[in-house]
Amino acid sequence: MDISVQELKTKLENKEDFVLIDVREPHEHEEFNVGGSLYPVGDLPNKVDQLSDQKEAEVVVYCRSGGRSGMAQTILQGAGFKNVRNLTGGMLAWVDTFGTTKPG
Repeated sequence: MDISVQELKTKLENKEDFVLIDVREPHEHEEFNVGGSLYPVGDLPNKVDQLSDQKEAEVVVYCRSGGRSGMAQTILQGAGFKNVRNLTGGMLAWVDTFGTTKPG
């Protein structure tokens, strides 16, 4: 299941309860992010245990354009996460839609 940048912005502004994960590399996260916890997709298979208490929660994953977060979605679903959503278009879509303004 995917989520649009508009839906994500609304969830962030409403301070909804969900887990937000940035699967990009640290330098990308430092340049601009929307508040997600950093778990680079290459490290994610080894870090899934750190997130195991979130298996029932809604999890939103994002990257630059949606490709790496699609892989992360598959990894998390394979590990038993029930509700993982991929941000369509990633940070490129966010910047195209809202600029570099952080939500909230």
